[in-house]
Amino acid sequence: MSGNPALDLAATVGSRRDEPVDLLATPGDLERWVARCGELPDRVTADPATFESALALREAIYRLALDRVLGRRFDPGSLAIVNAAAAGPVLTIELGDGGLRMSGDLRAVLSHLARSAMAVLADPHACLKECGRAGCTRIYLDRSRGARRTWCGMDQCGNRVKAAAYRARRRSGRRDRGDGLAHPGGPA
Repeated sequence: MSGNPALDLAATVGSRRDEPVDLLATPGDLERWVARCGELPDRVTADPATFESALALREAIYRLALDRVLGRRFDPGSLAIVNAAAAGPVLTIELGDGGLRMSGDLRAVLSHLARSAMAVLADPHACLKECGRAGCTRIYLDRSRGARRTWCGMDQCGNRVKAAAYRARRRSGRRDRGDGLAHPGGPA
């Protein structure tokens, strides 16, 4: 995960520079995404207009986060979208024996996500990075000791990078031996 629900929303488009994969192709996809996000209500309904607002917010959050990563001034159009969304209705939060319960409609969810984006983008101590795996464009909040994290996550990108490096080392070792065959007493 990205470490922030707004960054998680921005990450619903993968491989933005190569072959973008949009995980939110329909209003139903957005409803399911919200339901799976632990900091948001369990159930919302997405009408076409609010769905389009969510996609516009997602792209604005991504552009602003990328601006922050690259040390650029914030894009004014993206700022306007995030600021307008943040001015929307708020989620209702109730404390109970089971913890916090959030409720509200999709507009309130988008407002919450915009505020979450504002908090992380305005924090001068927040270390935002883009994943180090070629092709991955996920921006994440690095909370690791010394801000040494390289990938958006080990499950997806870290393991892929490490496996590819291992395969490359093995191929290189075989070429160095010249025959591509395993030698007795050596690795296969």
